[in-house]
Amino acid sequence: MKAVILAGGLGTRLSEETATRPKPMVEIGGKPILWHIMKMYSHHGINDFIVCCGYKGYLIKEYFANYFLHMSDVTFDMQANAMHVHEKRAEPWKVTLVDTGDHSMTGGRLRRVADYVKDEEAFCFTYGDGVGDNDIAASIAFHASHGKAATLTATYPPGRFGALDIHAGQVRSFKEKPRGDGALINGGFFVLAPKVLSLLEGDHTIWEQEPLIRLAEQGELMAFQHHGFWQPMDTLHDKTTLEKMWATDTAPWKKWD
Repeated sequence: MKAVILAGGLGTRLSEETATRPKPMVEIGGKPILWHIMKMYSHHGINDFIVCCGYKGYLIKEYFANYFLHMSDVTFDMQANAMHVHEKRAEPWKVTLVDTGDHSMTGGRLRRVADYVKDEEAFCFTYGDGVGDNDIAASIAFHASHGKAATLTATYPPGRFGALDIHAGQVRSFKEKPRGDGALINGGFFVLAPKVLSLLEGDHTIWEQEPLIRLAEQGELMAFQHHGFWQPMDTLHDKTTLEKMWATDTAPWKKWD
């Protein structure tokens, strides 16, 4: 199974960090949060990634092009003009980096990578700025069990994101960023059938608006409820919170060895 990760937004609410790099490249514990998200998927057996690049996407390409250098000890022999990489610590990943435009919306970015997932039975799709201890494998199994077009992970937020009206596991309505308290929200970590791609009209399409609303109205959007840890990195405070967890070895999303 493949996982599509959005990594092209401007990240304006985290401008202290994103003035010089894309938000998914902001580091937690010395590693980009994109790396943490990929490690979460890899822990559940998903190692084939399509990354939707946009704003400063060349930095993401350079990171993976030099992954051995980032992750291994290296000897540079200047006189011989040679490099030797010691103890290569490579991940079992296949990473496809796609330029989906500087100004494309979330649905538009997914539409731009449609050719990479259109023949899949199902694929995963998430944002490049959030981590959690959610059971991705269980959400995939849940998706396969109900036969609908889309599954999202519903969770309780540290903030407000997109409230869901859920009945018997089916999302009856979707409303982005409402006021009020107590509702489960869209936590990302979707599992999707390729037929959802037909709902994406162009670069202007916002995944969280018309596509999700229509899927809910058609009875094709199901919710996998997650009651554990979930945290997006929207602000500098969020980043600091995640950094402290990682530094104290209490990061709930770190399930890998």
